[in-house]
Amino acid sequence: MLEKMRLLLGGMIVSLILSPLVAQAQKQGFDSQVAAMVEALRLAAPKTGTANDGLYSQWQVKPETLKAWSRYCLKKEVTPTQFENDPQLARQVVSCITRRELKNQLAVTGNNEIPAVRRVACWWMTGNYTGCNSGFTATYVQKVVGYYQKQRS
Repeated sequence: MLEKMRLLLGGMIVSLILSPLVAQAQKQGFDSQVAAMVEALRLAAPKTGTANDGLYSQWQVKPETLKAWSRYCLKKEVTPTQFENDPQLARQVVSCITRRELKNQLAVTGNNEIPAVRRVACWWMTGNYTGCNSGFTATYVQKVVGYYQKQRS
């Protein structure tokens, strides 16, 4: 009986020691997924070839979208000009939104990474998580997935 108690106590101590380490490793893994997704979205952003096309930063974000995202992430609105002219600010906002969306879609897909990435890419382009199975949106989603996989390898 005493031996079982020692084993149980020892297991609990090991568990307490390892839990934060496992959690940290999972966080770092998720952080690298977010970074890969942010970069994939940047690389896949449509190149309109038109100056003043109404889209801002390397991620090609609409002004009305930027307002909501900056309020959510920074607790203040950012102007399109600020977003366009400050790459660090743009990356901060995009990373924040991408983190939120990727976390949600990983939960929806049972931590199935590529379907989650597909859903986030579709949402990024259309505002919907599904429906990007043909045409321009399907091509865009496939680009994002390809860039994402390159970033992760």
